[in-house]
Amino acid sequence: MFVVSIKSDKLKKILVTAVIFLLTVIGGLVYVSKQEALPASTIGNINMKATDNAERVAFFAQFGLEAAEEPLEVKEIVIPEEFDENYNKYNEIQKKQGLDLEPFRGVRVKYWSYEILNYPGFENSDGRIRGNLLIYNGIIVGGDISDIALDGFMHTFFIPSEVSTDLSTQES
Repeated sequence: MFVVSIKSDKLKKILVTAVIFLLTVIGGLVYVSKQEALPASTIGNINMKATDNAERVAFFAQFGLEAAEEPLEVKEIVIPEEFDENYNKYNEIQKKQGLDLEPFRGVRVKYWSYEILNYPGFENSDGRIRGNLLIYNGIIVGGDISDIALDGFMHTFFIPSEVSTDLSTQES
């Protein structure tokens, strides 16, 4: 027969070390699961890359929008774990353009806001029309075009047909 004797202090150290190890592994798994929500660099023919200013400005050009060369605002935000009514509505806009913020709940993203210079009917509006981007690891995961006036609008990156019709009428 083989008998092993362990002092209670050693047993406590072993148990504490094992618990710390398990918590570290669990924390790592949670972190990795958040990181697995990597977005696509293209959606259809739309390039979603935004690693530098030129790519962000070029992103808007894909929709016929001219963005100012420099952003009006840059900040980091955390997409909430739980969406309230406003975030659910905002995510509906994202889903209309082939995006979804749900995989990014609790994730820190970068928010970039640019003045849109050629939005039909608002060409000389001094920053009133904004193109907003949510960027994660250099890829656009969300955003909108909005009018910051009190009675303004917010929609997908695509110019609504009634506005683009006005644009083509003005051009002809």
